[in-house]
Amino acid sequence: MAQPNLPYDALALPDEALANGGTEILRAGIIDGELYVTARRAFKDPAKWGDILADTARRIALLYSAEDTDLTEAEVRTEILEAFAADLGAKKIEKKPAARHAKPARQIKRAAKRAPAKRKSAKRRKR
Repeated sequence: MAQPNLPYDALALPDEALANGGTEILRAGIIDGELYVTARRAFKDPAKWGDILADTARRIALLYSAEDTDLTEAEVRTEILEAFAADLGAKKIEKKPAARHAKPARQIKRAAKRAPAKRKSAKRRKR
């Protein structure tokens, strides 16, 4: 039995693209629960895709934080980054709790200069 032709819910083109032209480099969609991606090899250096994916993640985080969610933009970025790294096989890094009231190294050095010097014992052990 053939399925009826269902419309594909595509995103609208940005006004800037309609006014100025441009080149689409990435399109992604979910069809029957599967991700489908078409992409154009738009850069000589594949590392540029890292910039594109990072900027995309930032924009998605902004979108989520602007909607009715309890997540901040930074929290959404962290969740995206952790899922991205895990999907690529990276091991999860456990977060170390930050030390409370830790003094910066500069403050420690200043305090050491102000403190009286410890006197060395007059008697030394012979070895």
